[in-house]
Amino acid sequence: MSPRPAELSEVRVPERTGSNKQPTIREVALRAGVSPMTVSRTLSGGESVRPDVQEKVLRAVRELGYHRNENARSLRPGHRSGLIGVAITNLGNPYYGNFALGVEEVAAQHGRRIIIGSTGEDPLRERQLVSDFIGRQVEGLVLVPSGESVDHLSADRLGGVPLVLASRSLEGLDVDSVLLDDVGGAADGTRVLLDAGHTRIAFLGNARSVFTGERRFEGYVRALAERGLSPRDELVERGQQDVASAEVATRRLLDLEHPPTAIFSANNRNTIGALREMGRRLRAGESVDAMPALAGFDAFELAELMPVPVTIIDHDPQELGRQAARLLLARLDVDRAAGHGKTIEMPVRIVAAN
Repeated sequence: MSPRPAELSEVRVPERTGSNKQPTIREVALRAGVSPMTVSRTLSGGESVRPDVQEKVLRAVRELGYHRNENARSLRPGHRSGLIGVAITNLGNPYYGNFALGVEEVAAQHGRRIIIGSTGEDPLRERQLVSDFIGRQVEGLVLVPSGESVDHLSADRLGGVPLVLASRSLEGLDVDSVLLDDVGGAADGTRVLLDAGHTRIAFLGNARSVFTGERRFEGYVRALAERGLSPRDELVERGQQDVASAEVATRRLLDLEHPPTAIFSANNRNTIGALREMGRRLRAGESVDAMPALAGFDAFELAELMPVPVTIIDHDPQELGRQAARLLLARLDVDRAAGHGKTIEMPVRIVAAN
């Protein structure tokens, strides 16, 4: 006689410790107390499966870290997928398009192709995207992290798939990474404004949880401290992830009774938002002399045509992508377990756009 579901639900699947083997659909079924067919139906849309049963299956999937093997039918035994997953945070930012081109260039030299997904700076979307990539049997991952969580990026969860972090690092994760000199670059950009005689320098940046945003704020604070200055709360705007929110933040700054005479921007989305607000004011009749000086991290198209002076802390996003891909391909083609993760920090440079 077949065991009843209630009996199956008491079967416990041992927790995986230190193994890179992926959990199977049968193990998910045992954990959820259902049949493998029910698991398969749930993961295919849940047709004819009760909602409460679907929830049990999905809970087991999360607990075990199970990934559907989307490529299993198309791959012959012993053959690789030839795919590298690239997860970025903002598909609408041309910066990341150039970054992905750098990854693709190196991947193509090694006979691989890339698939790209955007997390939108949402850690939950990042988890799902990574899971989808693993399900498609990617050979490696290049990730721009969107949060601080690392449990979904452990070797066990990734099934031994090599991972390289780009632009941002994560504490507690021993993997290869490529970073920029965020602190030094932000300090240099702020010094340009200080050397021009500005002391009321505002900061436009993204969320505190974003690795680069925190490091660039550190550089801004460091440069102020060298001149005996401290950040003023009313001049610090953080949390802007897109151009529209940066435009609103700049409006708040410029509407202050004593507005800043200069702004340091932590990335190109914030810089463009600041320039949009300045442009709006210029069209309304305000003078160019009334606009704050501006320095910002990351280049952007047509920066040299802006109506106000802009200082750029520049670097090559394609080279950042190339470096990340080279680290990943070294793990894939040479030795996946070649010691601890390596960190490369790329230099930046100051450019006067106009």
